[in-house]
Amino acid sequence: MKYYDTADEVLKRAETIRLLLLDVDGVMTNGQLYYGEHGEALKAFNTLDGQGIKLLQQNGIQVGIISGRKSAALLQRATALGITLMAQGREDKANALDELLQSHPCPLDQIAYVGDDLPDLLVMRRIGLPIAVPNAHESVHHCAALCTIRAGGEGAVRDVADFLLRAQGKYDEAVGAFM
Repeated sequence: MKYYDTADEVLKRAETIRLLLLDVDGVMTNGQLYYGEHGEALKAFNTLDGQGIKLLQQNGIQVGIISGRKSAALLQRATALGITLMAQGREDKANALDELLQSHPCPLDQIAYVGDDLPDLLVMRRIGLPIAVPNAHESVHHCAALCTIRAGGEGAVRDVADFLLRAQGKYDEAVGAFM
């Protein structure tokens, strides 16, 4: 991870994270949109991210999604990963955050958010650990406390998952089950 704030400060914040919220296009995907011959939007999701999400969920960190687009592909992926905390088709991501927190309360300083573009900034400025992907807009980098190594759609979410698990001292046990 690339630190924009001091490493000690970022690690201290990461220790308390209980909820990871994700943008989709540009974070869980590479941001490209493909359309099938019948007009359906096609998205490619990275399996490394999926395993990272499962590891977080198994270790007490809830994962949710706030997406500007509504997509059947996203709903299918979220269902497969057991993600129930989700707001789709929401460009007003700050209001979507407030609505999600009404049904799933969590202190703002215990939330991490991964974003890549302007609509993500209103959430990133409110929560405890704002994270950018390398291919994010420059304003997102200026707001972020850290940046993933891998780009959106190429394992960026897994970078975040491993980072949070390490910061909370849960990584070795989480991956030890596979050894």
